[in-house]
Amino acid sequence: MKILVCIKQVPDMESKFKVNAAGNWYEETDLAWRMNEYDEYAVEQAVQLKTQVGDADLCVLCIGSDRVKETMKKALAMGCDRGFHIADDESHLKDPFAIASLIAGYAKEQSFDLIFTGMQSQDRGSAQVGVLVAEMLGIPSLTTLVEFSYADGEINAKRELEGGIKAKVSCKTPALVTCQLGLNTPRYPTLPNIMKAKKKELLSTPVAEFNPVAAILETLQVAPPEKKGGGLILEGDPAELADQLIKILKEKTTALA
Repeated sequence: MKILVCIKQVPDMESKFKVNAAGNWYEETDLAWRMNEYDEYAVEQAVQLKTQVGDADLCVLCIGSDRVKETMKKALAMGCDRGFHIADDESHLKDPFAIASLIAGYAKEQSFDLIFTGMQSQDRGSAQVGVLVAEMLGIPSLTTLVEFSYADGEINAKRELEGGIKAKVSCKTPALVTCQLGLNTPRYPTLPNIMKAKKKELLSTPVAEFNPVAAILETLQVAPPEKKGGGLILEGDPAELADQLIKILKEKTTALA
């Protein structure tokens, strides 16, 4: 069985973000980097499936500059067999369609039985790449999974809907699934596995070799949230609070005009 898991390197969400000079993304210097949280669940589920199946080849794919190799090594330490890096220093300028095209181009050549991705990335948050890859490959996709099982070439899962409702879904492989938080408990790489990961295959190929398509969506501007005025806390007994509230409504709004 051939399994692919796609990951993305993102800044730690506790970082202090600044808009870059071009105004179309965040400044990448002085940031701490990590694996996208949703992708950690995808890697864990892929490793669990590899263990279950036994005879499986598990590849991790990541697009980005050479910096992303450190994040790929974590996936290798978690249990992936090999890594494939699409070297692209300007991956942040590519829209979900362009990113999905690169992944689909690689996956089509390899004929994977099952592809895992995170539900979305923590920085861009489009939740589009996984389903676009499936559409480009002509295979079914199951999204926002919170439960997963596999047997005899069939996936049975539960996906999260609005309001906490879960839907039971199933399909035959080949297929693609996107993973939601809570699907499993991602393992922490042990020191021996971290050392083993350094010896695992990690191939890097320039993005130009994949004939990247032009983006159909352009990020024109990135800006921090607008600052809002502070709230007003009223204190006193109920009668005093009522009087204060009525006074404010009369002075600040037209509600009691």
